[in-house]
Amino acid sequence: MSTSGLESLEHTVQLTHIWINELEERLGWENSKSRAYRLLKATLQVLRDSLPLNEMAHFGAQLPVILRGAYYDQWRPAPGQRKKRSKDEFLARVDEAFTRDPLPDTEQAIMAVFELLSKKVTSGEVKDVRHALPGEIRMLWPEPYAAPGAAAY
Repeated sequence: MSTSGLESLEHTVQLTHIWINELEERLGWENSKSRAYRLLKATLQVLRDSLPLNEMAHFGAQLPVILRGAYYDQWRPAPGQRKKRSKDEFLARVDEAFTRDPLPDTEQAIMAVFELLSKKVTSGEVKDVRHALPGEIRMLWPEPYAAPGAAAY
């Protein structure tokens, strides 16, 4: 592998660590990087399954490569309309990743992930994703406060 290939790989590892560290800090969790990653991955996957196919792909393209892999992990494209999910279903699916160590407040944890995404993903994409979500799930995603054009990279 060329040096530039390794630099690119190192960069995406670095970005992923930054995202996880920021989420861990946002949640007030100490020494819980693996738990913060699990929350990020679970929320990304449930979000993915709640979006129309085109919007799902546009959003995924803005994630660092490693997180993009987590986002698409276990994804099986299905023909036809994507199922509209309720807030309770969204929360329950994230909770499935925490059966051994339940989250004290799943809703607050998901909101922390969405706040992180608002900071890392472009404001236009955040607006599009929020608009594509069913209203009760959209309510979990606070209005973005990131500067216009905030970027993941």
